[in-house]
Amino acid sequence: IDLNLIERMKSGLELSRANRGGGVLGSFFGFFLYRLFGSIGTYIVLAFSIMISLLVVTNLTIKEVLSKAKDITPNIVNRESKHVKPISRNTDAEYNDNENTKIKITDYTAPAKPTPIKLEEKQVIKETKNIDGEIKYKHEKVQKTPYRVPPLSILASPKVKNDRSDRKDIINNARVIEETMKNFGIEASVSHINVGPSITCYELSPAPGIKLSRIVSLQDNISLSLASPDIRIEAPIPGKAAVGIEVPNKIKDMVLFKELITSKEYINIKSDIPLALGKDISGKVLVSSIDKMPHLLIAGATGSGKSVCINTIIMSLIYKSSPDDVKLLLIDPKVVELSVYNGIPHLLIPVVTDAKRSAFALNWAVGEMEKRYKLFAKNSVRDIQSYNEKVDKEDENIPKIVIIIDELADLMMVAAQEIEDYITRLAQMARAAGMYLIVATQRPSVDVITGTIKANIPSRISFAVSSQVDSRTILDMSGAEKLLGQGDMLFYPSSYSKPVRLQGAFISNHEVENVVSFLQKQNLSQYDEDIIEIVQNNKQINVAEADELLPEAIRLVVDEGVASISLLQRRLRIGYARAARIIDEMELRGIVGGFEGSKPRKVLITEDDINED
Repeated sequence: IDLNLIERMKSGLELSRANRGGGVLGSFFGFFLYRLFGSIGTYIVLAFSIMISLLVVTNLTIKEVLSKAKDITPNIVNRESKHVKPISRNTDAEYNDNENTKIKITDYTAPAKPTPIKLEEKQVIKETKNIDGEIKYKHEKVQKTPYRVPPLSILASPKVKNDRSDRKDIINNARVIEETMKNFGIEASVSHINVGPSITCYELSPAPGIKLSRIVSLQDNISLSLASPDIRIEAPIPGKAAVGIEVPNKIKDMVLFKELITSKEYINIKSDIPLALGKDISGKVLVSSIDKMPHLLIAGATGSGKSVCINTIIMSLIYKSSPDDVKLLLIDPKVVELSVYNGIPHLLIPVVTDAKRSAFALNWAVGEMEKRYKLFAKNSVRDIQSYNEKVDKEDENIPKIVIIIDELADLMMVAAQEIEDYITRLAQMARAAGMYLIVATQRPSVDVITGTIKANIPSRISFAVSSQVDSRTILDMSGAEKLLGQGDMLFYPSSYSKPVRLQGAFISNHEVENVVSFLQKQNLSQYDEDIIEIVQNNKQINVAEADELLPEAIRLVVDEGVASISLLQRRLRIGYARAARIIDEMELRGIVGGFEGSKPRKVLITEDDINED
């Protein structure tokens, strides 16, 4: 018998009687466990023994114990979770404005009172109104064209809305957003709400130390809480220490064109080629200027509002500028979109609807651009504004020209290389000459909007597109695939660091027809017959200097009856590249036919035609 064990048992019994120890059994088991496993091993064995005893007594399995521990652990770690309340919406009876007075709500959607339009020109202008609402302009200097601006009475007027029910929804949405952030451990509050015609932007101010990526990652959760699938998060809002959460309105307000042209932004703009586009997400009217862009690319899927946007652009020019100051060159391969404008005094020529003849119209524009630069050099000026100021007294002003192409894809299918070259040259050089491009397409693929075209047209408008790839093609970033359609757009001019979301203005076909009919009754339409002859008869303006061998090459192919590059190489003793350029030039002039594979090209003129020229 171990005397140490006996001594321990006696000592344990005495400690037990004094309520200070574990008794005889405790001393007995403690001695053997300590001798066998040491101090650490003893604690481990005792812990397992206690666990097994509890399982036997409670009839629980290890799996059930782990499952309950898993449910209890989050409540222990996140002590604030017990304060989370289920997200609910206030009913009409529960609604109280006083509870949300700290949130500033800005609503610009109410239609502004019409302001008399003023035509910004160099001359002093006086306004008079007729009984029928027509606005006339009297100038100290009489213009060559007695142009009258269409009256406002032929345009649809906006309706005044009652926004009480909308305000309740807006406050509820703000509370839901804050509670959603709180449930995910993000401390943030809605500080400002901007109510727009189709989108309401909630400015969320996060607490210091909150990563923006955490808020952006909750887009789907916010969408679920608000029961709205089209949530867009802008993090951060440019110029503000806040995150913008854009939520579509349940009832969208239509932005009418009349609201834009009666706004202070449109009236006070100094440019004579303004763009009245629509209202931003806060409901403010946005009016830009083409000469500041200076060229614009518009893209969007079918039915997204692209054609309506082009109509508003044309109408904003008609209501601001006289035909002496601005001329339009409209190219519409779809035939039915822009043909309604035939007969208005702003047109240089009738709307070009043939895709093949569109190339000749653009070629004329390039030639006109070069002609203007030679005129500027002769008068020692740098741009159209300086030239018009210099010759103002001589009554020799030249108008600005806005070239609008409604469907670029159709033109690229007919003559891709020529169209791309003309657009590139105009985009690179035409701004100072007072010529501006607006190009639209519903197929924003890389074979239509080529890299060269994108590089030279810095300002973009994107309507709703079908995929993120299309959005990147237009804007070089995603976002357009989340737009709502029906005029919802992203406006990205070259001067902006980020695109701005707008609700485009709507103008009906009936309003367009009324305006065009009013202008046609003035009988001021004077088309340029020289340009019409160039476009109709497929005559090309020589953009570059003609090859000195071109006349000899023309006589050669007429005498031979066929044309080919190899023929010119042999007879004229020139290289392949020069012979190919001469053949291309003759094709553009309508002298020889198109490429027919291995067959030589057909000669389309006779010797008599050469003698006549």
